[in-house]
Amino acid sequence: MTATRPPFPPPGHDHDRCAADAIAHAEQVCEGRARKFTPIRRQVFRALLSSHRPLGAYEVIDELSRSMPRPAPITVYRALEFLMENGLVHRIESRNAYLACAHDHDAAAMVAFLICERCGSVGEIPASPVAEGLNDAARASGFAPKLSVVEITGICAHCQQ
Repeated sequence: MTATRPPFPPPGHDHDRCAADAIAHAEQVCEGRARKFTPIRRQVFRALLSSHRPLGAYEVIDELSRSMPRPAPITVYRALEFLMENGLVHRIESRNAYLACAHDHDAAAMVAFLICERCGSVGEIPASPVAEGLNDAARASGFAPKLSVVEITGICAHCQQ
């Protein structure tokens, strides 16, 4: 994940450019892994890019149904699974929702999600040291950790101003 990218986009940023860059990144990732970025996967990814807020699967379906026949939930869930496996989407556990990701990392990268309680936007920051420390502490107690998700709620810098 690049350290230079701020966790939240600035107000008034060029969202169309942001979404286009994310699509280009997804195409590169899929091409590099010899995976197909099928039309439905692309449409689900675009729906998630419609804002910087996480969307539930049925919100994705609602977003898609604005421009195409309403897709079956299983179709959307399969696309989300593919996108998560390839590090293009994160699941926000506390919200049971999904967030598009244009950072350069794989699905196993340790990140922390910064969830703004006012505007609902979600940012991400590297969290390897924190997650590794938690996993080490869990192992020391005899527990075998499988998944570490770090979610921090608060108020983003834009909403604080």
